Amino acid sequence: DGIPDPFAILVIWLLGGIISLCGATVYAEIATTINKSGGEYSFLSEIYHPIVGFISGWISIIVGFSAAIAALALAAGEYFVPLLGMTAEDTISGVPVVKLIGAAAIGLVVIVHVRGIKFGGSFQNYMTWLKLILIVIFLIMPFVFMSSGEGSGVSFAPDEDSWDIIFSGSFAGALVWVFFAYSGWNASTYIVGSLENPKKNLPYSLIVGTVVVTVVYMLLNFVFMYVATFDELALKPDLGYVVAKKVLGSKVGLIFSAVFSIALISGLSAMFIAGPRVVQEMGKDYSVFKSLGRQSKNGAPVLAIFTIMVLSITMVFFSSFKDIIEYVGITLSIFALLTVFGIFILRRRKIESETRVKAWGYPITPIIFIGFTLWMIFFFVSNDPTKMLYALGTMLPAIIIYYLTKNAVK
Repeated sequence: DGIPDPFAILVIWLLGGIISLCGATVYAEIATTINKSGGEYSFLSEIYHPIVGFISGWISIIVGFSAAIAALALAAGEYFVPLLGMTAEDTISGVPVVKLIGAAAIGLVVIVHVRGIKFGGSFQNYMTWLKLILIVIFLIMPFVFMSSGEGSGVSFAPDEDSWDIIFSGSFAGALVWVFFAYSGWNASTYIVGSLENPKKNLPYSLIVGTVVVTVVYMLLNFVFMYVATFDELALKPDLGYVVAKKVLGSKVGLIFSAVFSIALISGLSAMFIAGPRVVQEMGKDYSVFKSLGRQSKNGAPVLAIFTIMVLSITMVFFSSFKDIIEYVGITLSIFALLTVFGIFILRRRKIESETRVKAWGYPITPIIFIGFTLWMIFFFVSNDPTKMLYALGTMLPAIIIYYLTKNAVK
């Protein structure tokens, strides 16, 4: 139903950042204690049981990367479609143009990454700098080109309804969308085994990165609501285009729309860097994944990249942006919850490691993360149990594959 209150919206983005920061400090301890790449796959295998890690690795491939790539591709399509003089509802041979553009964006990123790690890494660096420059320009733009009184006129101060909204079920539901936006906060843990001096660099990348992203998201949402009304922004994936068009006019707004579309490809590219790492780690333990993790001469895990490409393009054509976001949010939250809870188990086992960095604020930080994640999951289960069924349905094949192949463990 949305939360049409400027103060509540800023609060939810701040809260999302705080929760992610709590998760980041816990992940820093878990990752530096176990010190293996692969993210939740490695952590949950070590903390609980190999089957839990196997299911998590499966979910990372299907949901954490493939579904997330599909969502970003659809968003890129939404931004790009105005450049063609079309709308999101237009189709070609019965297929929405947005979906065709999204699939093409995935294909282009795959072409980049199959050329090798060095080429893909350079591409990612350039795209990241482009995205950062775009964000800075976008944040300054309204205050340079808009006169006083031209904005939406909304007040960011809380009113008597603001606190009711903050403690409502809709607020918990909106957290799913916010968590998806913050979903890269644990990305460094997928490559911890490859990091130089993980005791120093991993906590820095997790915690400092999360703080910076939180500030950026707060500023972006302030600019969105400062410039445009809720009616203009409602249910629009391409908020940047809406704001740029209102500030600079349709023609210049189209240029920004193109740049935003290109910037989203940075997110796609990052997913194709981290995703195959999970496959490679699973390939070390399970021969069924060995061929998927095998690298080419230029260092690219080509088969893993193509597998994620096929899964993500399938989701682009057969799912909506809203369904994918909610599916990703609820499913990944389950495994993030298990991982963060795992810190209590690791502390009880008194596992020591030379690279270990203790979680800041323990035990308050993991309790905050667990509490809010449970609140969000409870909201979705009580309002739409089918979302949990979809999540459990995705896990079922992993359980079957595990028991069919566990004797083939390397």
